Amino acid sequence: MTSSKVTDAKAADVPEEGYERGLGSRQVQMIAIGGAIGVGLFMGAGANIAKAGPSIILMYALAGVVIFFIMRALGELLLYRPVSGSFAEYAREFLGPFFGFVTGWTYWLMWVVTGMAELTAAAIYIHFWFPEIPQWVSALVFLVVLFGVNLISVKIFGEVEFWFSMIKVTAIIGMIVIGLGVLTLGFSDAGDTATVSNLWAHDGFFPNGIGSSLMTLQGVMFAYLAVELVGVTAGESENPEKTLPKAINTLPWRIIVFYVGSLLVILSVVKWTEFSAGESPFVHAFGKIGIPLAAGIVNFVVLTAALSSCNSGMYSTGRMLRDLAANSEAPQAFGKLNARRTPAVGIAVSVALMGIGVVLNYVVPEKAFLYVTSVATAAGIWTWMMILVSHIRYRAAVDAGRLRASSFPAPGGALFSWVALLFLVGVTCMIAYDKDARICLYVAAGWAVALGIGWAILKSRNPQIAERPGEPEFEKVG
Repeated sequence: MTSSKVTDAKAADVPEEGYERGLGSRQVQMIAIGGAIGVGLFMGAGANIAKAGPSIILMYALAGVVIFFIMRALGELLLYRPVSGSFAEYAREFLGPFFGFVTGWTYWLMWVVTGMAELTAAAIYIHFWFPEIPQWVSALVFLVVLFGVNLISVKIFGEVEFWFSMIKVTAIIGMIVIGLGVLTLGFSDAGDTATVSNLWAHDGFFPNGIGSSLMTLQGVMFAYLAVELVGVTAGESENPEKTLPKAINTLPWRIIVFYVGSLLVILSVVKWTEFSAGESPFVHAFGKIGIPLAAGIVNFVVLTAALSSCNSGMYSTGRMLRDLAANSEAPQAFGKLNARRTPAVGIAVSVALMGIGVVLNYVVPEKAFLYVTSVATAAGIWTWMMILVSHIRYRAAVDAGRLRASSFPAPGGALFSWVALLFLVGVTCMIAYDKDARICLYVAAGWAVALGIGWAILKSRNPQIAERPGEPEFEKVG
């Protein structure tokens, strides 16, 4: 796309990408809500609570503020030009083809690895009812079923995701209400010990020190992976100019209710020292309350949360591979749509690689979740960084009069994007310091080498790929 075309473009004038615009307002809203409630909260919070104690609430709130900055930056870009391969497209436009290539493939990797994490978590949840079923068997069954859902049509995907998200939202609100009832009325087995003072009575609000609390941020950030998925839906939303801003603007209250609110309640009902890694704190808390079938119901809810995220991952990987193929940065087979207008080849390849998660559940079931979440977090941080840098350069181009202003400007402009970017750099440094999470940086280094080799091969076959019209103009943006 030439710079003149970009300058004159209207969001509504963006050509169709061949997808079926089958995602209605209620589905986009629920996809956005569901993206904020996943296995990172339901499963990962247990390990984070064990490390940080009650201060984990502050960590989720702090990370939530940064996530809102990122999403408003993305929202401004989306209303400037709503396209399905949004993150890669914006990196390509404002930073150059190489960054579009790296971002597209890295976001694809993030979802493949996240899919592995969700399959692992789902298999662990099945153990709650059927401990005799091997973890890898459950993971394989879920992988096959969700693959079928994604091949049928985007409407079926949207409907499945809508109900998955509805279950999560209803359950979280129900958990908060029940927890508040235990605190105020004192009923159930936990009524005698449930008190708000549990937030500071057991070695304080920062029981292991502020440093230990900050070190949980990389795990906390994993919980927020998928909030940017609303950007991938732009090419298949019926009315992106209306639905996308609404979905993004509701993010703060989702964070307050689903993360801060739910953790405040369960850490008041049950003292933090009773939680541990490898167990959902929600399942543990409601088992402690002693409500009949409550733990089983919560386990079902967290199971749907894991399957929801895996479902979203399959959806996202197919769209990102198609965007890469459209820009000659991936095999052209990934660019084809089937009769139902879904990128079946890209989804199939991604699902096949998610099958590695099944193997991990067979080989190292006790370490599988830690390994894959660390890698997914690193890939997610790169994606968020590219959104922020693209937004900073977009705002510079708008201020210089080279591009039209978006109808959904981010509050604080480029300043908040800089703040969020520095925060993500800090989280990356914490990952390097954490011996358990450091493995993801080794994987990232190997991934960087693979991408460098891939880009060199692409340039040798097609030299024009790195010299697209319009790129010199953005090189002048400071």
